Amino acid sequence: MLELAVLGLLHESPLQGYELRQRLKATLGSFRAFSYGSLYPTLGRMKDAGWIAVDEGDADIVAGAPALTGRRGKVVYKLTAEGKERFTELLAEAGPSSWEDETFGVHFAFFSQTDPDVRVRILEGRRSRLEERREGARSGLARTRERLDSYTLQLQEHGLESVDREVRWLTELIETERSNTHRKITPTTVRKPETSATT
Repeated sequence: MLELAVLGLLHESPLQGYELRQRLKATLGSFRAFSYGSLYPTLGRMKDAGWIAVDEGDADIVAGAPALTGRRGKVVYKLTAEGKERFTELLAEAGPSSWEDETFGVHFAFFSQTDPDVRVRILEGRRSRLEERREGARSGLARTRERLDSYTLQLQEHGLESVDREVRWLTELIETERSNTHRKITPTTVRKPETSATT
């Protein structure tokens, strides 16, 4: 998940370390807790894999700068050609790993760069997973309803309502994706040119 997010952000533009952290926080913060402690080891592995390159600024200035002068080089992370290929591979994944709770939001954040067919498969997979979860929760609630106090019951029902809302949202997205795809492949009506009367 973190690799996909980093590759996606660097695909848009090279970023300094601080900028990358802020963009990751904005991208991932809504979907799960993000630990900065996991970022730099991940960046190191991605650099070793050849997916990103690091530009450490003017090395001569950094080496010659006295301590505490603040004249530090700005570390900039850039995507390599191999990184672009890896990003494309990750965007094309439409299996269970793309619609689970921890990964769906990140994939969704880069939907504008994802193939339309892949988008639909991810949305359908996410909806199917939530429908399974919803049915399991409903069955469990039906069996235990009489033994629950009113607060626990309200919490369970609130959870079901949240899943219902997301299922409806996903259904609307799927319908929109399909209608957009249909419009793109439906041939437009071509008017026959009017033939001029010959004298």
